[in-house]
Amino acid sequence: MTTANKITVTRILMIPAFVTMAIYYGESIQRHDPKEWMRFSAIIIFLVAAVSDGLDGYVARRYKQRSSLGVILDPIADKGLLLSGIITLSISNWSESDPDYGKFPIWFPVLVITRDAVILVGAAILHYFIGNKMKVRPSWTGKVATVCQMCAIAWVMLQLRFLPLTVVVIIAGLFTLVSGIIYVLEGVRQLQAEGHAHARAD
Repeated sequence: MTTANKITVTRILMIPAFVTMAIYYGESIQRHDPKEWMRFSAIIIFLVAAVSDGLDGYVARRYKQRSSLGVILDPIADKGLLLSGIITLSISNWSESDPDYGKFPIWFPVLVITRDAVILVGAAILHYFIGNKMKVRPSWTGKVATVCQMCAIAWVMLQLRFLPLTVVVIIAGLFTLVSGIIYVLEGVRQLQAEGHAHARAD
C-alpha cells in the first residue's frame, strides 16, 4: 500500500460521502428548505476527489510507486467518481427555482453507463481472444468526453447559467457516444488483425 495507492483509496472513500451530501441536499430542495452547507460540502468533496486524481498519479511517477494494485484502483476511483456524480445528479434535483438546471436528463446517465459497459465487455472479449496482445490506447475523444462529463457535473453543482445545461449535456453525450464507437471499432480492428495473423500462420 504505497502513498499513491492510499490517496486513491481515500478518493474511493470520498465517493459515498459525496453521494450522501448530494442526495440530502436534493431532498432539502424538495422540502423548500435548501441546506446550502450540504451543497458546499458535496462540491468540496467532489473537488478534492477530482484533484487527488492528478495527485496520486504525480506521486506514483515522482517517487516510482507504480504498482499493479494502483493500475486496478485508479480507474475504479476515476469511473466511480464520475458515475456517482452523473447518476446522483440525475435522480436528485439541485435547483428549486429552475428544475431544468437542477438535474440531468435520464438519457445522459444511461448513455454513459452503456458506453462504459460496452467498453468493459469489449476489453474482456479482446483479452479472451488475443490475451496480452491487446492494446488499449486512450482516444482524444475519450479524454474530451471525460472533461465534458466533469463540466456537466460542475454546471449543475455550481448552477452555471452562461450556457444552457441542455447544451452542455448534449456536447458531453455526443463525445461520450463517439468515443464509445471509436473504442468498439478499435476492438474490432484488433480482433480482425489477430484473425488474419492466425490465418497466415495456418
